[in-house]
Amino acid sequence: MNWITWLDLAGVMIFALTGVVVACRSRMDPIGMLVLGAVTGIGGGTLRDLVLGIRPVFWVEQPIYLWVILLTVGVATLGFHYIHRLTRVFLPVTDAFGLALFTVLGAHKARTMGVDGIVVVVMGTMSGVAGGMIRDVLARRVPMVLRQEIYASASLAGGILYIALLELGMPLAWATGAAIVMVLMIRLPAIYWNLTLPTFAWVIIPPPDLSASGGPRTSGTPSDNQREQGDAEFATTLGGSVGLSKLEASMKIDQPPEPPMLPRRTPKARVRMLRPGESRRGRN
Repeated sequence: MNWITWLDLAGVMIFALTGVVVACRSRMDPIGMLVLGAVTGIGGGTLRDLVLGIRPVFWVEQPIYLWVILLTVGVATLGFHYIHRLTRVFLPVTDAFGLALFTVLGAHKARTMGVDGIVVVVMGTMSGVAGGMIRDVLARRVPMVLRQEIYASASLAGGILYIALLELGMPLAWATGAAIVMVLMIRLPAIYWNLTLPTFAWVIIPPPDLSASGGPRTSGTPSDNQREQGDAEFATTLGGSVGLSKLEASMKIDQPPEPPMLPRRTPKARVRMLRPGESRRGRN
């Protein structure tokens, strides 16, 4: 076996371990642990081989992958008490290493098939994220690739760097190492600082409070002083003279009509990028 196969086996072992951790946190039995460990370890590669038309798939031709999964799940089952004590950071960090390995190895296998560069990147991403997606779906969790986390984008960056370095003539070992480091440099800081990608959503913008800001009134009811005022004074201009006169009670000027009711302002909704920590109601 060459070093590529050893890296592939390491990735299977790491991903199988993440499947066991998820199974333990979901309170599954040993069979559930084995199923999640298997689909996480070989699910992405199996889907990649099926899309590329490789028959038989890699674990059928090389059963050592199945033995690695059985060994990993068996050891983890014996030490499941320690798995429950693992911190919440253990799963995403371990998953990040598996993502980096499978992204590069999936891209490498696709490149050996002679496909186009963009297909190489897609196959690498599929190898890295598909197994974790199946694991999370079976455990009734939202897959990491569908959250706001920087997950699939790290895999895409690693695959692009891998194929770019090879096209520039860099040796395979150096390109593989650089792509793995690239994925980890993106994914691990995102886990530590809880970095997320921007999202677009319908944001509800509440209307301003007109009464508090002294804006126009929403009701046209005259004040009590204007309603009870019996006399009105007005200025008349006649022949250049201005005079004041009091109206008789019978000659009162009718009150002006009430202004129409202003329509109530409703919240507006528009699509824009959400800021970190902002909800869809337009508030933090």
